[in-house]
Amino acid sequence: MSCGDPHETDCAEILDHLYEFLDHEMPEGESAKFEGHIDECSPCLEKYGLEQAVKKLVKRCCGHDDVPADLRAKVMSRIELIRAGEAVPEQSVLEQAVAERRAAAAAAAQGRQAERTTAPSAPSGPGEPVADQAADSV
Repeated sequence: MSCGDPHETDCAEILDHLYEFLDHEMPEGESAKFEGHIDECSPCLEKYGLEQAVKKLVKRCCGHDDVPADLRAKVMSRIELIRAGEAVPEQSVLEQAVAERRAAAAAAAQGRQAERTTAPSAPSGPGEPVADQAADSV
């Protein structure tokens, strides 16, 4: 994107680093250059305002939920891979976490089912175990 006006820093470069600026992860000198561009470029200012509003909305709606430690570790690991320029698995971190939780839930359900099928049943008659009843009926 470009507004058509000449700037020290191209609009596309500004928009590529928008979240670094919003998250205060940009070096001091870069941050000042970014602010200067935003002050003189209304399309970039509009995009900045929109992204800032989205970020506030997400924080308000989702900011109270604790992120599971394993998911946070996976996300940070994926970020490091991307920064290092290494190959990133095709499955997103969220998809991977959901798949792992589903697999764990399925394994737990299978374990509960196995316990139910192997656990002895309560006697049917007074004082008579089920196995004895089955032997008597043969």
